[in-house]
Amino acid sequence: MAKLTWRPALKVGTLTLLLLALGAAPGAIGADDSREPDLGDCQILKVEAGNKVHARAYAEGVQIYMWSGSSWTFIGPEAMLYDQDGDVVGIHYAGPTWESNSGSKVKAAVSERCTPNPDAIPWLLLKAVSSEGPGIFNGVTFIQRVNTTGGLAPAYAGDYPGEIVEVPYTADYYFYRAQ
Repeated sequence: MAKLTWRPALKVGTLTLLLLALGAAPGAIGADDSREPDLGDCQILKVEAGNKVHARAYAEGVQIYMWSGSSWTFIGPEAMLYDQDGDVVGIHYAGPTWESNSGSKVKAAVSERCTPNPDAIPWLLLKAVSSEGPGIFNGVTFIQRVNTTGGLAPAYAGDYPGEIVEVPYTADYYFYRAQ
């Protein structure tokens, strides 16, 4: 595996400005398709009865890690969110938080993990801890992260404590609301 080179992490403000510069229209993030993802052997990630898929988004970004001197510590994600047409509709960052172009946000906590692919970050079931603002993420109760690629911490040691690496990843996110 090639060693990743350090580059400063994008900041949420930078991502927000990029969204505005792209002129992506706020709106549904795949809201016309309420099918749940195929969880395969990861049925532990099934959302509680009474909740239904409200929106979907494809994420492309990085998982950020810092070398402690003895191991890589996860710092957080930074990713752009895309709808089914490929339009940028939001951002995902540490918290974990998902924020739409309209300003609605949801923060969540991991409830369950499943690792169907040892070469990618785990699939997750997350339970919302807060949501705010009008828009697609208002009232979200659960989030599933599935179909992940990449994003694992490096398998090699860092060069010095405090070294930062950004590891590319992709994922599909499914957002649920109580029905």
